[in-house]
Amino acid sequence: MPVRLRLFLLLLLPLLALAATPAAAQLLLDAARFRNDDVAVKGGVVEVYATVSGQHLTYKRRAPKVFQAAALVTLEAIRPDGTAAYQETITLKPPVLRDTTAAIKNPISFQKRLLLPAGRYTLRGQLRDQNRAASTVIVEQPLVVEFGFAKPQLSDMVLLAKPASRSGIEANNFIRQGLSLTRAPGGLYARGQDKLFFYAEFYNATVAQPLVVLYRLQPAAGKISAASGKGLAQGAEGRPTVLTGELDLSKVPAGSYSLTLEVRDAKNRVLATQTAAVQRNPTDYAPAGAVMPR
Repeated sequence: MPVRLRLFLLLLLPLLALAATPAAAQLLLDAARFRNDDVAVKGGVVEVYATVSGQHLTYKRRAPKVFQAAALVTLEAIRPDGTAAYQETITLKPPVLRDTTAAIKNPISFQKRLLLPAGRYTLRGQLRDQNRAASTVIVEQPLVVEFGFAKPQLSDMVLLAKPASRSGIEANNFIRQGLSLTRAPGGLYARGQDKLFFYAEFYNATVAQPLVVLYRLQPAAGKISAASGKGLAQGAEGRPTVLTGELDLSKVPAGSYSLTLEVRDAKNRVLATQTAAVQRNPTDYAPAGAVMPR
C-alpha cells in the first residue's frame, strides 16, 4: 500500500469513528408554576414536562427488523441544602423502528405534577441512554415557588401545540381547570406549526372584574413586535381566571423570540406581566408532545 494512502487512512479512521458515535442524547425540561388550589397551603404546583430526543438515542436490535431504544430519566427538585424535595426515575421507550436509518425518530415525553412548598429549588433532569455507556446528560434550572393571596399575579405561561380544549376525560396531569393542554416542547414552533397557543392563570382578581389581556411576540434581540393579540376576560369566582390566546406565526421568520403577556384593568393599568421564550424554526420538525391517554 502506498505510504500516502496509508497516512490518509490513518487520519480518516478517527473521523469515521466520531461520525459513527451517536451524539449526546438531548433532554428538554419545561416547567410551569401554578398556585395551589388549596389556599391553606403556602406553596405551588409545578408541572414538569420532560422530552427526550429520539434522534440521539441508541437503537439495538431486539428481533429481526425490530430495533428499540430506551432511556432512564431521573427528575429531582433539590432544596438549597442539597436534599431532594422530590425524586423519581422513569424509563422511557420510543416506538419500535424497523429501519434505524429513518430520518425522523420520534421523541418521547412525559409530564409530572409536583406539589412543592414555597421556596427556592433547583430542578434537575438526568438522562441516561440504556444502550450506551457513559451517556449521562444532566440539565438544571432554577425554580422559585412563591404565590401570594393579596396582589394580582400570573402563573407561568404554558406554550401549546394546539388550542386548550374542554375535556370530558377525568382529571390527569394534562388537564388544568377542565382544559386539556398539549405542550409545545421547548417552546418550539416548527414545520407545519403556523399558530402559537398559550395558557395561563391569573390570581386574586375581583369577581367579575373586567380584564384586558395583551400579548406580543418580539425578537429576543429587538423591540419591534413580530405578532400581537388582544383579548378580554372577567375575574372568576372561587378559582383562577383562565387566560388563553393564539398568534399567527405564518409570517414570523426563524429565530428566538420572547412572548410577553400583560393583564390590565379597565383603566389600562398593568396588573401583572409574564414572559416565555419561543423558538421559531419553520424548516425543521417539532418534537411531538406527549398526549393524554384515551
